[in-house]
Amino acid sequence: MLQLKRTTSKSPDFQKLVKQLDAYLAVTDGDEHDFYNQFNKIEGLNYVVVAYLDEKAVGCGALRAFDKETMEVKRMFTLNEARGKGIASKILLELEQWTAQLSYKKCVLETGTRQLEAIALYERNGYELIGCYGPYLKVENSKCFGKEL
Repeated sequence: MLQLKRTTSKSPDFQKLVKQLDAYLAVTDGDEHDFYNQFNKIEGLNYVVVAYLDEKAVGCGALRAFDKETMEVKRMFTLNEARGKGIASKILLELEQWTAQLSYKKCVLETGTRQLEAIALYERNGYELIGCYGPYLKVENSKCFGKEL
């Protein structure tokens, strides 16, 4: 049975999942990993969702305030053995609901062009390609997405 838990970046389960995410991204991002990694620090994230399947932490995602109306989705990840079960979509939906409950109106996010599964996930869930923002403005391997809630 899948359970979603709202927590913070102090969650040991979240921290373990992020270590696995970073190891995965170090391979897929290659030489660009260090550039992206500087924008993915987890300290102080107050809006974190961890997914548990049969009491095992199998996925996560987080939010960070971007501006007065927008939250940025960060650190989305699902373990390989839990993929293909709709868990990432459920995490994303929970993050969107939390965003709305906090009176924000939009979510934005960045992912790499090599993250084909992530791009498909966001498109399936109604995210549209937007212009890159902030540190990703002139990064050729970044794709940014947004969704009005």
